[in-house]
Amino acid sequence: MSFRLEMLQVARVAPKMLGEATELVAAFLRSRQHVSGAFLDRDDKPDLYYTVFGIEGLQALRCDLDLAPIGTWLDTYEAGASLDFVHLCCLARCWAGVGLEKLPMVRREAMAFELEKWRSADGGYHVAKGRDVGSAYGALLGFSFYEDLQLPFPGVERLIESMQALRLADGAWANERFLPAGTTPSTAAATSLYRRLGWEPEVRVAQWILGMQHEAGGFIAFKGSPMPDLLSTAVALHGLQGMQANLDPLRERCLDYIDSLWSAAGGFHGNWADNTLDCEYTYYGLLALGHLAV
Repeated sequence: MSFRLEMLQVARVAPKMLGEATELVAAFLRSRQHVSGAFLDRDDKPDLYYTVFGIEGLQALRCDLDLAPIGTWLDTYEAGASLDFVHLCCLARCWAGVGLEKLPMVRREAMAFELEKWRSADGGYHVAKGRDVGSAYGALLGFSFYEDLQLPFPGVERLIESMQALRLADGAWANERFLPAGTTPSTAAATSLYRRLGWEPEVRVAQWILGMQHEAGGFIAFKGSPMPDLLSTAVALHGLQGMQANLDPLRERCLDYIDSLWSAAGGFHGNWADNTLDCEYTYYGLLALGHLAV
C-alpha cells in the first residue's frame, strides 16, 4: 500500500468522530473547488498542492467527485517540466487520485525524468536543485512520487544513506544536515519512509515523538515552539501508530486540541494563530481524527 493510500485509509475513519459535522467538512472542501476542477490555495488560485488535499479529503469522506475535469486540468502540465519539486510530486499524487489509467506510461516516465533533476549528489532529494545533500522532506516526497506513479524506485540504497546522515543521537531526524535539532514532521517522514523499506524504527524514535506533545494536547514542530500545530499533530499520530505506539494516554488531550481548531464553516485551522481555512489543514484534521478514532 502506498503512503497516499495508507493516509487515505486512516482519514476515512474520521467521520466516526465528526458525526453530523461530516457534511460540513464535505461542503467546505467542495467550496474550494475551482470551475477548472482544481482546488484553490489560500489566495483563491488553482493549485496542485491544494488539489492533492481537496481530492483526498473528499475521497476520505466517500463523496462523489467528478474526476474528468480534474484530469483535463492536470493534462495541461504535461510532464511537469515547468514545476518546482513539490508541485511536480503533487502532480504525480493528483494523477494517482484521479486514476493512473488516464496517464500513459510514456508520460509517467517523462515525469520521473523531470523528478531526477531534483536528486541531490548523496542520493536523496531536495526542494532546491543541485544540492550536495538531500532533506527528509525531499526523500519522502521523492519516494512517494514513484509509488504514486507505480514506477520502480531507482537507487534506494543511496536514498537510505542520505536519510541516515540526517539522524540525530536523540532518536530524531533533522530535515537538513546543517540543522542541530530534529523536527516532528521530519522524524515522522523518516519513520514512514523507513517502514516502507522494511525497517522497524527503534523505541527511542517513538519516545522522541511522544515527547513533542504540548500540554494543550497537540504536537509541536520543534522543541521550544510556542504552540502546537495541526500538521505536526497529524503526522506525529501517523508516525506513532505506524510504530504501533499506544495512543490511549494522549487521546483525550489530542481531541480537545483538534476541536479547538475546528470551524463551523467546515474546515480546520492550522494552529491557534491561523485565521484561514484551507484544504490542506482540513485534510490533516481528518487524518488526525482518523488515528484517534481507531
